[in-house]
Amino acid sequence: MENVKFAPSSEENPLSPDSLNETLMPRIGYTVLSIIMGVFSTAAFVLNVTVIVVTLQHRKLRHPLNYALVNLAVADLGVTVTGGLLAVVTNGMGYFSLGRIGCVIEGFAVAFFGIAALCTVAVIAVERFIVVCKPLGFIMFQTRHAVAGVAFSWVWSFIWNTPPLFGWGSYQLEGVKTSCAPDWYSRDLGNISYILCYFLLCFAIPFSIIVISYAWLLWALRQVTRLQMCGGSTARVEVQVTRMVIVMVLAFLLTWLPYAAFALAVIIDHDLHINPIIATIPMYLAKSSTVFNPIIYIFMNKQFRDCAVPFLLCGRNPWASEPEGSEAETTISIVNKSPKVSPA
Repeated sequence: MENVKFAPSSEENPLSPDSLNETLMPRIGYTVLSIIMGVFSTAAFVLNVTVIVVTLQHRKLRHPLNYALVNLAVADLGVTVTGGLLAVVTNGMGYFSLGRIGCVIEGFAVAFFGIAALCTVAVIAVERFIVVCKPLGFIMFQTRHAVAGVAFSWVWSFIWNTPPLFGWGSYQLEGVKTSCAPDWYSRDLGNISYILCYFLLCFAIPFSIIVISYAWLLWALRQVTRLQMCGGSTARVEVQVTRMVIVMVLAFLLTWLPYAAFALAVIIDHDLHINPIIATIPMYLAKSSTVFNPIIYIFMNKQFRDCAVPFLLCGRNPWASEPEGSEAETTISIVNKSPKVSPA
């Protein structure tokens, strides 16, 4: 395991605490990183709080299909508060100042909210697949299904982030030593087994679910377009949804794949050494999903946008004159009104 150091007391080391990390990155680097995280964290905080507030204000948003979207905002807000805003402070100081206990708490909290958000993205894909493709026949998507999906994301995340608290795996400082995460570097067999399970169950499976669900949804929509034999509204919606799915998958890959690939590479190749600055980039890319998620899943959703934009712009809505035809709602409406297409 790499030698992990936390800020010492003045009696233990006469040097200032931030001088411990000077060999990893110049002091100006920590300042720049703090500013970048400040911008992202502020934007993420505002956007996700907006989603939660407008949902409380508008009853029409409180229906089962939106439960997972609100849950995603809650999880992203958790990552922003426990990871993003804290990273602003620790990078501003140039070192992690909360000690060993603080590292464990911060590492667990960020991982817990982060994996809950990632699983929620997979739940959203499954919900859209169920509503559009009707794999369960004519069983309606109801509140209990939405609640089950939301509950699953939190339970699954809790199950796979608590083992390090009890000795299977651990939380350690990572990158330039200003934040904590699961320990990717330990060569202990127990830790390696935990990280491999973590990678498979908390990244590979959710990603596979997202790709399969959206691919099936697009196939069903294409079948509806052919059945209706028209190039009008249905064809336009097909293009919209295809573009939306591509954006969703690419955003997922951009924010999570570098971090997952980095962790897996370090575990598989025991002799691999990654520069701490390089190792920090995937970590903050993953945290940037807290900004991308509300933009992609909420503000590109017409129903939410029509409520959230006036809230942010003091009553003004530049998109108010847009015609109906927005992403998931339009897709669901057109497919449900068309002859049933069986994906099987």
